[in-house]
Amino acid sequence: MTPAAASRIAVVTGASSGIGAATARQLAAEGYRVVLTARRKDRIEALAEEITTAGGQATAYTLDVTDRTAVDEFASAFKTIGVLVNNAGGALGADPIATGDPAQWRQMYETNVIGTLNITQALLPALTASGDGTVVVLSSTAGHGTYEGGGGYVAAKHAEHVLAETLRLEIVGTPVRVIEVAPGMVKTEEFALTRFGGDSDKAAKVYAGVAQPLTADDVAETITWAVTRPSHVNIDLLVVRPRAQASNTKIHREL
Repeated sequence: MTPAAASRIAVVTGASSGIGAATARQLAAEGYRVVLTARRKDRIEALAEEITTAGGQATAYTLDVTDRTAVDEFASAFKTIGVLVNNAGGALGADPIATGDPAQWRQMYETNVIGTLNITQALLPALTASGDGTVVVLSSTAGHGTYEGGGGYVAAKHAEHVLAETLRLEIVGTPVRVIEVAPGMVKTEEFALTRFGGDSDKAAKVYAGVAQPLTADDVAETITWAVTRPSHVNIDLLVVRPRAQASNTKIHREL
């Protein structure tokens, strides 16, 4: 489905790598002008150039979604946008509750939850003004079930799920959909490595024996499919896992 003229702009947060970058590429291929936001300027500028070279439209904008002043300044540039993909987030640490680092918990909450709140609040008027807006919240299966060693991330993703669910209730009747996509095990170049502070051995163990975890492209395709449904169709919640993962704690490993 080709987006209408008033809603051809799609903002993607956390677009410097992984799912965010893959989603930006796929939305651009569907005819959206994508606005790439992330803290790493060099990454998003390179991606914008890549998309433009391939015939798409892309603009890079350096942004930290936890900085409300910067978010409001960014939002002032848009009178209408069609799509907001809240992808910025991430996990830090895998310690049990008894020894978890409060600073890591706070950082995860600030990025996953407050960051999503900031950019959604700031862009909601522009999304509404488009007459056909879509808010995507990229949560996680961690937002729908717990697992040991994941308390801080699980808490943040549960909050992000509730944010999406509540927003949908509060804006019903307006021309804006709220879609939540909750991926399970996704193997990207940075997620697990960041979680374990750059420890490549610990990061590798997350995926050990799993023949085919999801890829960033798999999740991006799911997001793009949901966004490009007809305007009256809202995909409230879409949980996507690899076949080898039955739950957050039940994973088939070929060891």
